[in-house]
Amino acid sequence: MDSGLIPAARSSAHRLALLGVSLSVSLLLSGCGAGSIGDLTANAGDMFNAQSPGNALNVTMFVASTRKDDSTDSPEGGLRYSMSMISVPPGHTPGNIESPTFGKPNVKKHFVIVGGSPMSGDRFRNEIATHLSGRVGSNRDILLYVHGFNTSADEARFRLSQIVADGRFGGVPVLFTWPSKSNLFSYVSDKDSATASRDAVAKVMKDLADTPGIGRIHILAHSMGTWLAMEALRENAIGGAPDLNGRLGDVMLAAPDIDLTVFKQQISRLDGRAHVSIFVSRADRALSMSSRLAGDRQRVGALDPTNARDRSELDRLGVKVYDVSSFSGGFVGHGVYADAPDVIRTIGAHLAEPRKDDASSVAVINADGGRMSVPPPAPPMLRPELPPLDAAVTSQPLPPLADGAQ
Repeated sequence: MDSGLIPAARSSAHRLALLGVSLSVSLLLSGCGAGSIGDLTANAGDMFNAQSPGNALNVTMFVASTRKDDSTDSPEGGLRYSMSMISVPPGHTPGNIESPTFGKPNVKKHFVIVGGSPMSGDRFRNEIATHLSGRVGSNRDILLYVHGFNTSADEARFRLSQIVADGRFGGVPVLFTWPSKSNLFSYVSDKDSATASRDAVAKVMKDLADTPGIGRIHILAHSMGTWLAMEALRENAIGGAPDLNGRLGDVMLAAPDIDLTVFKQQISRLDGRAHVSIFVSRADRALSMSSRLAGDRQRVGALDPTNARDRSELDRLGVKVYDVSSFSGGFVGHGVYADAPDVIRTIGAHLAEPRKDDASSVAVINADGGRMSVPPPAPPMLRPELPPLDAAVTSQPLPPLADGAQ
């Protein structure tokens, strides 16, 4: 749905026809928002409930935003910082974001914002460093989440909380939220807002890379947010930090709503492509409609590894590719990266894999604000081994968890 690729010379009648098409498929496009949750939970097991029976899980996240009052643009795209605490209900089903049908949310049944406070940029960075202090190995990592089109600030908070809970991410979650109007018919406006937020995302990435005690910065972006994240990485690369000064971890692009030609230009700036994974689905109807509205321009997230021409394009990209078509549920299939329990649990397990270079390091902040590495007090707790990410393009779906994996 890259509106910038729709030729300006098209007639008014043609534009009205396109608007009619977009009206007829509004249910498809609603898949970009966090409120559209799939039904792929049948084989999720009882992972979450067994972990915290009868108790809600509180997820603390740091938020960098170009929104004003979480609804409108911040002046000149300026950044606002805060901390939020989200309660995930004890009966949470992996892949879902439990919310009330009507009335106020109940902390025992629903995702609820239970705390938070604004903060300055300096405090934002210092608090993250403090949260990292004393952590071991991959628990020193940061997961930076960038949401997509048609997503409110609260929806983005809930989605990141769900990802952290379902993926059992042990590091520090950071949300970058930009002023999406959370409206199905504001795609052009959202794209402009995302464009105006590029410098802000690039600054957040740089600031995180400079944070004392940090391990790796993993980036998870969805839909239009993938374009925004890749633009920020490209900007940092042009500025001399293609791998964020050695701190760049995995870059996971879920249902990337990026023109294929644009993506090739973006990724050419990065320091190697091994960092990048894309989650594609031939069952993603939102991206299919996006391509049509953009004059049949190919969207990266809609590439089909079973199609010879698409597979050739994927081979040339040189990135890791996951075909999650078989996990797509519901009518839209646009949020499968977080809706399907097996997919999000496998992502989480991959992020928790120990790294030989720093698995035994502990983040300690000294009196000068610098980082020291000291022997850990105990070996880091490792998660059960799961099938590794496949570096080659595959037409097979993402491998399921092994029997008995938690």
